[in-house]
Amino acid sequence: MLWIEKLKKRWNVDSAGKVLVILLVFALTGTSVVLIRRWLKASFDWAHESWFTYSYYWLILPFYNVMLLMYGFIFGQFRFFWEFEKRFFRRIVSLFKRKK
Repeated sequence: MLWIEKLKKRWNVDSAGKVLVILLVFALTGTSVVLIRRWLKASFDWAHESWFTYSYYWLILPFYNVMLLMYGFIFGQFRFFWEFEKRFFRRIVSLFKRKK
């Protein structure tokens, strides 16, 4: 279980149970996004496949992040995922600042 110890240290959590809950939240969020994509694709007649793909990838980022926070709240790890999201968006903003 060395990998759990590494994740405990990296994520600054105090138990292996919290690590497993965090991994469960990531898994549920990813699975939900895939299922929603399948449903959207099957429910609507997309005349242009490329249009759907580009739209999906632009819209999925904020939706994924909101779902991550929702699942984190449901499983009692909202604070962890809130901090995770703040770090994530700081990195994105810093990438755009470097390009200027």
